[in-house]
Amino acid sequence: MAVKIVRQPNKIALLGSPTSAAAMSLGHEGAPAALRAAELVERLASSGYSVTDLGDDPPQLHQADEESPRARNIPRVIAALEALKPRVEQAIKSGALPLVLSGDGSVILATLAGVRRYFRHLGLIYFDRDADLNTPATTSSGCVDRMVISHVVGRGAAELVRFWPEPPLVREPDLALFGTARLDPAEEEVLSRTPLRRYLAADVHAKGAAAAAEAAIDGIHAGGHEFVLHLDVDVIADFQATNDPGSGGLSLDEVREALGVFAQQKHLAAIDVAGYNPAKDPEGEGARSVVELLVSVFRQRLGALEEAVPVTAEISSAAASAETDKGEVVVPAPAAGEAWSSEDLSESAQGSGDRNRETEEPSGTSGPSDDSH
Repeated sequence: MAVKIVRQPNKIALLGSPTSAAAMSLGHEGAPAALRAAELVERLASSGYSVTDLGDDPPQLHQADEESPRARNIPRVIAALEALKPRVEQAIKSGALPLVLSGDGSVILATLAGVRRYFRHLGLIYFDRDADLNTPATTSSGCVDRMVISHVVGRGAAELVRFWPEPPLVREPDLALFGTARLDPAEEEVLSRTPLRRYLAADVHAKGAAAAAEAAIDGIHAGGHEFVLHLDVDVIADFQATNDPGSGGLSLDEVREALGVFAQQKHLAAIDVAGYNPAKDPEGEGARSVVELLVSVFRQRLGALEEAVPVTAEISSAAASAETDKGEVVVPAPAAGEAWSSEDLSESAQGSGDRNRETEEPSGTSGPSDDSH
């Protein structure tokens, strides 16, 4: 089944996923609320965007979980993913750009899965200080946040690999690590034998941020198919409002320059922002810095994309099995600030058959170990 999605470049769908379940401490779950409090919505609106704030999912909090030392808090991680995924699907369908304010980095699995409902061929730019290539077999901490890319490409904890029923979520040649500045020995070994594309912080310094970003786009062929952008704010050198800050890496100006290139691509399907911890930012300076960064980049995007771009999407076979013979069930969005869980969606969908509204048109370098998170 093919559908036509009409992208509206001046529209943003804001989604909050307040979770610290995959991290090694509390705090990340406060990120969506703190970034809103720093006037993200108002600043984006004043820049020319129509922002629909779809509120937050139910919080999922870090716990010690000594019973699962190799992959901690998996049930809570999955709960966060299952709540977010259908909301990303709805945002994609609306034609707006989903902007996901997440806590820990595991949320990218739900963002990718939500986009994959409509786009079978999907790339990922993983803009992060860490490669996140550990697995339960190689970890010494059990921190799922340090296993994100392994799960994206189909390795790691079985429950998370199977979150998307047709793994991998992204093929290795379609995934670029960007700005990586910390690798532990197990991750270096993986990179020595994988087709994952990588643009380490040292490479970005040498090539220039904009040129390196263009190379990453070309490397995953994002000029021809959709891609998702993940930004972990710990990639910014000396940014302290995160669980694991680091010196070196990329400067704020380099991050802004590279983000500007990524954001202006017409095939950008969603953005996920992770890693900000308001518990480490009592004065809110870090939140204001993140908001300023995002607003400046979105201004560049709006200037570059002046006309709506129709996109033909192929619903994946896994998602198509959930389609009705009359088309897709459309679930009304919650009011801003309301929580929307996967249970809410299920209940709404079951009762909405007679009010189904189909809106598409058919169309024919070694660093610290993973204990640091």
